[in-house]
Order: sequence, then C-alpha cells, then structure tokens
Amino acid sequence: MIIGGLEKLTLLDYPDHLAAIIFTQGCNFRCHFCYNPLLVLPQSGLDDKNKKEKGFSPLSTEDLFLFLRERFGRLEGVVITGGEPTLHPDLPEFIKQIKNLGYLVKLDTNGTNPEMLAGLIKDKLIDYVAMDLKAPVEKYDQTVGVTVNYKNIAKSVKIIMSSGLPYEFRTTVVPGLHLKADFDGMGEIIKGADKWYLQAFKSDTPLVDGEYAGKSSYTDAEMKEFATIGQKYVKLCEFRG
Repeated sequence: MIIGGLEKLTLLDYPDHLAAIIFTQGCNFRCHFCYNPLLVLPQSGLDDKNKKEKGFSPLSTEDLFLFLRERFGRLEGVVITGGEPTLHPDLPEFIKQIKNLGYLVKLDTNGTNPEMLAGLIKDKLIDYVAMDLKAPVEKYDQTVGVTVNYKNIAKSVKIIMSSGLPYEFRTTVVPGLHLKADFDGMGEIIKGADKWYLQAFKSDTPLVDGEYAGKSSYTDAEMKEFATIGQKYVKLCEFRG
C-alpha cells in the first residue's frame, strides 16, 4: 500500500465516529477541481517540507500501524480515501490488518472498480461506503478529465445500494461543470438511494487543474436549490458546506 498521508483525527469524515484518515496515493481520474493534487499526481511540484505541511508526506505501513495500535480506544474508525484506494491490489489485506486491530473502516471511492468493491463487502471488510458521483452520464468524461467506463460506475452504484451497509453518495458541485439541469440526471443514476450530499467547490488551495484556482463556487442558496432537486430522487439530499 502506498500511503500518501495521515490525518490523525477527524470528527466529520466518518459519521458518528472519531476516526483517522489514511490517504492512499494515485488516482485514475484527473478531476479539474480535485484539491489533493499531491495524491493524484505525487510527482507534482512541492518539496518535502511543503508536502508535510499539507499533510501529504509518505508514511510507512509500520509507522501507520504503530499509530493505530497506540490510538485504539480513543479512535473508533479509520477512513481510507485517496486518490483512489481501490487501485491498490493489496487493499483487502491492508484493511484486514486494520480490522484485526478492532477498528471500523469507511471507504471513499470513485466507483471505478466494482469488483474490488464487491469483494470488500462480501468479506465484511468495510463498514461504511462513500462514493463520489461526479456528473450526469453525458458529462462524466469532461468532469473527471479522462475517458470513463460508465458501466463500472453503474455497477458500483448498484452494489453499494444493495450492500446492506450504511452509505452515502456525494457530489462536488463546480460552476462551469455542473448546471441546474444536471441534478436531475445525477438523481436518476442513484434513484432510491439513502443519502446524497452536495459539497461546495473549494478553490483556495492547489488543484489538479490550475485554471480552476480562484474561481467562485455556487452560493449557499444555489446549493440548497440543487439539493431540493436531489430530494426528488433520494431519501436525503443535503448541501454540506
């Protein structure tokens, strides 16, 4: 497992649990608005000091598991995010080691590896899933910056919704990429889902596509309007600032 960084405590990323966040390195998407370029493009332009300041310095698995053993009892869960964790073939074994310490595990994924996702669920290695829903079908390639096998996205949605696990879908909403009409299209993809969170685009940090730096996000009122559209399709759709 290539670990790009560790956030030692989060109160927000794993609902109802104190958790640490493990950032895996590498991603098969190039989302213009992604604010983790050091994980997506680890060779990109910051020296080691700046990487550490941003929380993305490489970490050995030995140091990680030492930390997790020491924090068990104070932390309840581990969030595995990226990058895209399912790119790593040793992810199942990595999670087994975390589960053996007694932790709950939440997985963040872009949904491009349904086979890995299905295996993790079958083997009871994950306890919560969050999948990024990037765009309506016709805009997926444009939004993520690469050509996507959309069948895999659809498979992952179906696997997650039928898993019996707590889960959420989430969309980072970006002016210029997402329009009001797109929320009906995205809603159809996950129709009947439990939770769909809309997240505001942030441009005050280095991004994968520098052309998006400094661009304005939608207003809170506009985001709430988009969430109202989403509520036609899922049980809960909220704007999460």
